[in-house]
Amino acid sequence: MNKTELIATVAENAGITKKDAERVLNAAFDAITASLVKGERVQLSGFGVFETKDREARIARNPQTKEPMEIPATRVPTFKASKALKDTVAK
Repeated sequence: MNKTELIATVAENAGITKKDAERVLNAAFDAITASLVKGERVQLSGFGVFETKDREARIARNPQTKEPMEIPATRVPTFKASKALKDTVAK
């Protein structure tokens, strides 16, 4: 499912227009993104947890040239599904 299909599904299930559904989804995504940028954790009960983790700098090898190269430290978003979501998907 892509974003357009998600918008259509939300609009149909909620009985609202696609434009309204798109605005709501965009606002939700923007709120989640803004919280993650601040380093905050976003917990959605029954769905999962979005948070950021710091990756340390490390040395890797270029597979073509075998030259070592440094990969800089970075902060990445992560998602951990809730038990309820895992159980629903496993059925």
